[in-house]
Amino acid sequence: MIALTDHDFMALALHEAEAAGREGEVPVGAVVVCDGRVIGRGRNACEKLQDATAHAEMVALTAASQSLGTWRLEDCTLYVTLEPCPMCLGGCLNARIKRVVYGALEPKCGACGSVVDLSAPPGYNHRIAITGGVLAEPSAHLLKSFFRALREQRQNPG
Repeated sequence: MIALTDHDFMALALHEAEAAGREGEVPVGAVVVCDGRVIGRGRNACEKLQDATAHAEMVALTAASQSLGTWRLEDCTLYVTLEPCPMCLGGCLNARIKRVVYGALEPKCGACGSVVDLSAPPGYNHRIAITGGVLAEPSAHLLKSFFRALREQRQNPG
């Protein structure tokens, strides 16, 4: 059996992001991997669910917890196309995610170092290994294209 790489799993997260974009959501996708297999998938669903917490990461963490039958995801890696926000990295800390791999930087609210670094808060009993920049260009391109189209639609509503 061939072991999949960070790029392979990020490609799956990108697939989720593309699906989110087609549904009118900000195109962010995520997968949770344990022992080389995907145990949770998520894509942004804030608009669909009218829920500010329905970020791709949170949806994927919930699916992974349901898959394993536990909220403790200690040996799992989260792959997400955009650097997680504080809420999502907090969810990863609480779920005991071992590692987060992300694509594009989030310069407005990134919690893996762009704005703040919550991967190892002082006094907290858990630390998350962070790998950024995996398939960053296609992840960023997807987001830029989505927001460009949204701006054009707002400028030319007809």
